[in-house]
Amino acid sequence: MKILNLILSCLFGADLEMPWALALALAGFFGLSRIFAKCGAAPWKAFVPWVRPCELGRCAGREKEGRTMAVLSMAVIALNIVITLVPMNQTSEIMVALVAVIIPIAEFIYSVRVYAGLCEVFDQKKYWVILFALPGLRVIPCLLWGLSPKYKPLWTVDELQSEAANFFSNSRAEVLDQGLTVNLEERTVTEMFEKKYLLRDIHMYIKPGHMVLLLGGSGAGKTTFLNAVNGYEKAKAEVMLNGRNMYKEYKDMMYDVGFVPQGDLMRGTDSVFRTLMDTATLRLPRNFTRAEREARVEEALKMVGLTAARNTLVSKLSGGQRKRLSIAMELIPNPTLFILDEPDSGLDGVIARELFQQLREIADQGKIVIVITHTPDRVIDVFDDVIVLAKDSARTGRLAFFGPVEEARTFFGRESMEEIVKSINTKEEGGEGRADEFILKYAEVQHG
Repeated sequence: MKILNLILSCLFGADLEMPWALALALAGFFGLSRIFAKCGAAPWKAFVPWVRPCELGRCAGREKEGRTMAVLSMAVIALNIVITLVPMNQTSEIMVALVAVIIPIAEFIYSVRVYAGLCEVFDQKKYWVILFALPGLRVIPCLLWGLSPKYKPLWTVDELQSEAANFFSNSRAEVLDQGLTVNLEERTVTEMFEKKYLLRDIHMYIKPGHMVLLLGGSGAGKTTFLNAVNGYEKAKAEVMLNGRNMYKEYKDMMYDVGFVPQGDLMRGTDSVFRTLMDTATLRLPRNFTRAEREARVEEALKMVGLTAARNTLVSKLSGGQRKRLSIAMELIPNPTLFILDEPDSGLDGVIARELFQQLREIADQGKIVIVITHTPDRVIDVFDDVIVLAKDSARTGRLAFFGPVEEARTFFGRESMEEIVKSINTKEEGGEGRADEFILKYAEVQHG
């Protein structure tokens, strides 16, 4: 009986010994399910504890606060289980008591924000928040708003999204025998039983020998996009490199893509030459002789300007030299596509400039180089093209521009790349909030 009472308490916030409380809780959830239906959301989600706050946040136009509220409500459930089932000493009782005070207060604060948003959606006075936020009175507004035709939302959850968020081009980039073609329909994850779009509707063709800058604000999906392109995190997409399908032939093509992350996992006790020889052993075909592996290592050293440091220990290298060694490791298999995530992180202007000049030389050998950097304007002259990803009103990463650098300046009406990013960032992030505008504008350009 104790366990059953705990389960009911966690699910419905009601005590088995008080049937009237359980009845009130269920009535409140039923009323909330009708509110969800009016808002164009799934009614059944009103009855699932950890899903209910997320859906409520969507209906209220407060999705972020709703997710936080869900986490806090789950923490309350976990806390109730601990208090009921786990024996504790005096110290742990004090700690649990403190947590038991803090979490409900935080949950209450976020619930006020969500219910205030719901009042805006239904065009009602904010005093309704008092009834919604108090568990004992919540059943009243839930049933009243849910069942009475007098209370109608000004818009549904789908209408909260702008034209750009609902727009889908259905276009495709042409697949050619040479170069990189990306036709990404969507990259999704499931959060709280809800399908969430991380990326959507991204199509482009990059020519061999081009060095490409990848721009976008925080959360626009830059790293997710790169992981989708290199096959590390597959999306619903077709990625073709020199006429071959990256997803279907991933095992055969995985070394045809060089990826340099922000950090590195190199052993400081190895020399530069030893590090590259180990890489050659792992990544080159087994039929390569030692002489052939050494020749590839010497070629990579020369390409990144580390020949003079070949016998230096990794631990003795400067920050710029370590970055170049990371690049040299990826050059060993002679990849066609080269992807770098902030290779100039932590480097001063002069060293960063030298690094990007070397990347330019790599691209000039017919390779495709895609780079993320947070200081693009100091090296923008070495790039051919720019990809601009932006979050639409549904917070999905979308393509706001792809093309030559000069055309990007004209398209956005901005001279610097940093100003371009500012124009698409949300106002909460200090930007101009024009992402949807440019997403639609670029779609019009694509379709002529």
